[in-house]
Amino acid sequence: MKEELRRQRNAERLLELYPTFRVRLKRVIAALEADGFRPRIQDAWRSPDDQMKAFLSGHSKLKFGFHNVTAPSGAKESLAVDLLDDDSPLASRKKYLLRLAAAAEQHGLTTGIRWGVPAALRGAIDTAIATKDWEAKVKIGWDPTHVEPTGITPGEAKAGTRPD
Repeated sequence: MKEELRRQRNAERLLELYPTFRVRLKRVIAALEADGFRPRIQDAWRSPDDQMKAFLSGHSKLKFGFHNVTAPSGAKESLAVDLLDDDSPLASRKKYLLRLAAAAEQHGLTTGIRWGVPAALRGAIDTAIATKDWEAKVKIGWDPTHVEPTGITPGEAKAGTRPD
């Protein structure tokens, strides 16, 4: 995607996020850009119908997730994004995924990089991030570009709780 279009897309998708999540995600994007990457918000808010399609196709394990969060008024307040590597959107590079996880964790967020990875192998991801070994041979989880807050569950978000 051309740079201007990527930036415009990110700006538009950022408006679909809950404000404190938006601030944190902007910092993650800035950190990745400072490292020479071109992160692109592929998806932010997702309709309940689109979430059900993702669930039925196996792309999500939830019928209601952080992508579906709205305010009582119905305004979009997504607490999740899929933040792709725009230079390799169909097959994100390991160094991008590890740096994304590191930047997210630095700003109180988490990614799906560990999802589905056996417990015995998750420590390798932690070590790679701690030592900044962006080319480490690690097992990558099933949704590594998914970014969401920590300390809250989708059920809590559905009930109205929001992260600080």
